[in-house]
Order: sequence, then structure tokens, then C-alpha cells
Amino acid sequence: MKVADLEGLALDYWVARSLHDFVREIQFTDSGETVFIRGNDRGRPWDGRFTPTTSWEAAAVVLERARRLELRERDEHGPAHCVAEFEGGRGPVEGRADSVRVALLRAFVQSRFGDNVGEMLHEPQMLAGDTAQRIAEATAGNTFEDVPSPDGHIGDIQSPPRP
Repeated sequence: MKVADLEGLALDYWVARSLHDFVREIQFTDSGETVFIRGNDRGRPWDGRFTPTTSWEAAAVVLERARRLELRERDEHGPAHCVAEFEGGRGPVEGRADSVRVALLRAFVQSRFGDNVGEMLHEPQMLAGDTAQRIAEATAGNTFEDVPSPDGHIGDIQSPPRP
């Protein structure tokens, strides 16, 4: 699917997929009509609905990753336009849409995946880099602060050995 055609639920999903440094798990709620994420963005946990196409609060996580940003509102000469460069992206990208927010989000997805994305995986999934893996059940009881350290394993208290 062309990134320039993404909107609504599909755009919310691909924005979440593009935030692999933040989002750890993607699910769907409200009878499959809303993206639900779990993750931790720069020390701020997020465990709930993720609707950047309709909420500037959610879209702010994209704005915070912009290194360069030029926005133009929709006018009689054409659609809203965004030229942006994002942390970890592929260089300058452009997005166009009926609103500045959607133009920004399309530009962000394009910076991560290029001009086209695959089909939306409409099942619970864990993100591993820019790929998604299906999961059989939710991780509601798990925490994401409990990640392995380079010198230990989850649950390892790293006490010194006894003599």
C-alpha cells in the first residue's frame, strides 16, 4: 500500500510500527477499530489507545523526533504539505494530506519504510526493530522496565559470588 494513501486506522498502525524505539506491543481495541500500544517513550510509559490521526497528544511523539520540519496548511492551491527529516530516518521526506497532522504522519512513516508499506497485521504483535511478530496473548502482567542488562539476565540480582 502506498504511504501517500494511508489514513485512519491504517495510518495509526503504521505510525506505531514506525516507532519501534518506543512501541513494544500493538493490539487493537474497540472491536478492532483502534490501535492500542504498550511501550515506553523516553521514560514515559504508554499503555493505551494510540490515535495520532485524531490526537495531537499522540502525534506529539512524532513531532519530538523531527530534526527539521516545514509545514504548510491546506489552501486553495492544494493539500497540506510537510517536509521533514526525522531521527533515524532516511533523510528528507514529504507528506501531503487534507490536514497538517496527517501530512506529518505520512512523512514519518515514509521516513521509516519508504513509499510503500505492507498489509496491516490486524492481530496482537510485538515489535522487534522494524518487524512485527504475532503474539498469542497479551503481556498485561509484564513490565518493560525489566529488560536484560548487557552483563546479566532478567531477574539476575548480580550479587557477587560467595567465597
